[in-house]
Parts: sequence; C-alpha cells; structure tokens
Amino acid sequence: MRILRTDESRFAGLPDYPFTPNYMDVEPGLRMHYVDEGPTGASPVLMLHGEPSWSYLYRHMIPIVAAEGHRVLAPDLVGFGKSDKPASVDDYSYDRHLAWLTHWMEALDLQNITLVCQNWGSLLGLRLAAALPNRFQRIIVGNGMLPTGETRAPAAFSVWKAFATHSPWFPIGRIVQLGTERTLNKHELAAYEAPFPSAEYKAGARAFPKLVPLSPGDPASSANKAAWKVLEKWRKPFITCFSSGDPITRGGDRYMQRRIPGALGQPHITLSGGHYLQEDSPEDFARMIIDALKAELAA
Repeated sequence: MRILRTDESRFAGLPDYPFTPNYMDVEPGLRMHYVDEGPTGASPVLMLHGEPSWSYLYRHMIPIVAAEGHRVLAPDLVGFGKSDKPASVDDYSYDRHLAWLTHWMEALDLQNITLVCQNWGSLLGLRLAAALPNRFQRIIVGNGMLPTGETRAPAAFSVWKAFATHSPWFPIGRIVQLGTERTLNKHELAAYEAPFPSAEYKAGARAFPKLVPLSPGDPASSANKAAWKVLEKWRKPFITCFSSGDPITRGGDRYMQRRIPGALGQPHITLSGGHYLQEDSPEDFARMIIDALKAELAA
C-alpha cells in the first residue's frame, strides 16, 4: 500500500482552526490525525466527519463544546484532512475504516462517549456504537444514516456516486459548497482543498460513495443489518439533529426515531441548513450537544 502524507505547510494559517495536531499510527506506517480539545479527564464528545470533508468541518463547534468543560475529539478519517492517504481507491473499504477508527478509539481508551456523527461519520459511528456499545453513552446523528441496501437510494446520491467514480474533475471545496447553504469564503474553500495537493491524494474521497451498501448483496449489507439489531434495542439517549435542506438524508431522522428505543422522548431538532449543517448552523448544533449533556447531569 503506497501511502501519501500531505505536507504540514498546506495547513498553515487556516481560518478558525487553531487546534494543536495529534497523531497516532492506526497500523504500521499509517498515521491518523485528530483534534483533542478540552479537559482530558472529561467524558469525550467524539465528532466524526464524512465525505469529502475533515475535522475542519467542526471548527466552529469544537471550541463551544470544549468551553463547557467537555473533552472534544475530532479525528480525520484515513484519506482525509491531516491523516495519511493511501494512494489507491482499492486501499479503502468499510471494514478498514472501522478497524482504523476502532484501533484509535481503543488506544485512547475512550469511555462514556457522546457520539456526534454526520454523513459517513454516521455509517462508521453507528457501526462502532453497535460493536462496542459499552463505550458509548449517547448518540447524536446529524444528516446521517446506517443504510443496509434494502431501500432505494435517493436520486441525488446516485448522481453523486457516478460523479465521484467517473469525473476526472473532483473539486473538494466546491463539493462542500454545494451541500452548504451559506457562501463559503475563499479561505474556507481553500481549507477544504488543503489536504489534497493533487488528484492522487483524493482516492479516499473517491472511494466512499462506492462503499455505501445500495443492495442487500453489497459486502457491508449483512454487517449493517446486524448493527441495526443492536440499535433496535438501544435504550441510551439517541438524538437526531437533521437540517431542513438536505436531499440525501431527508426523512432518515424520523426513520431512526421509529426504530431506536433510545430516541423516544429525546429533544430531536431540525436546524436550518444544507447537508453540512456544521457550516450552516454550528452554534445551534453545538448548543444542542451541550444541552443533551446537561440533561444527563440533571437526571
């Protein structure tokens, strides 16, 4: 496996991203980057990004939640952000991403986790919570799901998958902009492009759409169904925080509320914004997380 590493100079002076970098090898020679802010002794809030973003997506939320006394961790998935990037699309699989994240989480011995996940962060995070339920205290899903391939994917996703697979042009910043209602400035667009100095660094971003199970015969379908069996018995808090303008995940919040017992009576909310609600409503999203943590202390 040929591994690429983005030069640190690409990340110099990013707007609103003052966080000290942390690194861990998740397998020999493969380094994962993560943000770790707030008191290390506090229960962790784990923020998982999706496609094709990185921990920069949570830059406005991390300080707000950390300022309330919580430990906030935001890893860059392998292939994204400051993490290493295997050079071939074939180097990426659903199981490998799970193995890398599991190694990282267990090496840090994270316990009593509040999971905050969106997009592929949900496909990975919900599987992690189902596999290691004793490590998780609550789950907050924003614009995400755990598909099994038993229901038809939205047309918008099919278009996206074809584009990611076949288009010679793959502009990361513009892709994020398409899923964001507010206009990102040139510095923010450059920050989303920063991890990818050339096309060969984008294999991880191109791989993700093909890894979503779209039929019952897909490799991840059986494992995701097994995870759903755990989630259907999940009685710890499960909160949805979707946005008003996401054509890909629309309706997924109500579906999960019906199937997951821990969703009953929780303060589910719909925020203003597109697919990347961390860009459109970061303060409201962060406040909802803080309120959920306060509710536990008051209980």
